[in-house]
Amino acid sequence: MNKPLPLIDAEGEVRELGKADFGLFRPSNEALPLELQKVLGMKPRGRPAGSATTEQVAIRINAQALAKWRASGKGWQTRAAKLLAEHAPGQAVT
Repeated sequence: MNKPLPLIDAEGEVRELGKADFGLFRPSNEALPLELQKVLGMKPRGRPAGSATTEQVAIRINAQALAKWRASGKGWQTRAAKLLAEHAPGQAVT
């Protein structure tokens, strides 16, 4: 394999990048250590892993009741899930 050309010449000018140069590029999440990514405030790419303790479901709720839950502020879904668990038939889930 040929040695890549230097990116900067003796005068300090950056040369034009070619196809071979672009093949060397890596996503920043691969190129930078995790600690440095955190310092720079970089967010991980992709969707976060789901919780193993919850399950996504579809449920129909009265529009007025839903509006009240949403108006109750941030975390309304967690509070609603907790209330459903407390009033579920059988044993309560914690």
